Amino acid sequence: QLQLVESGGGLVQPGGSLRLSCAASGYTLDYSAIGWFRQAPGKEREGVSCISSSGFVTNYAESVKGRFTISRDNAKHTVYLQMNNLKPEDTAVYYCAAVRLSCGSTWSLPSSFGSWGQGTQVTVSS
Repeated sequence: QLQLVESGGGLVQPGGSLRLSCAASGYTLDYSAIGWFRQAPGKEREGVSCISSSGFVTNYAESVKGRFTISRDNAKHTVYLQMNNLKPEDTAVYYCAAVRLSCGSTWSLPSSFGSWGQGTQVTVSS
């Protein structure tokens, strides 16, 4: 069974950068699209980005376009989310999740994904 573990969160000042990692174990990552989601206190979980199993197709929420970059290294069984120019509104717990092969048109919906990691906290504050 595919298991996902997020890491790389922390406290950063506005304008700073972080790189999140989503490491897979228990099953190959090669056939899974991976999505990144986030959930702030009192808010619903929202889709941030998604990358297809091949890595050729990526999707981004409008709020992070031009600032976040998703990538994957299947040899290392890891998907990354590079976050630049972070803003206080990016503060949330960030999760990665898997779905078979492609992100699809419903990639931003948590219900479209199966396996989930435990999350990593990102706090953007001065």
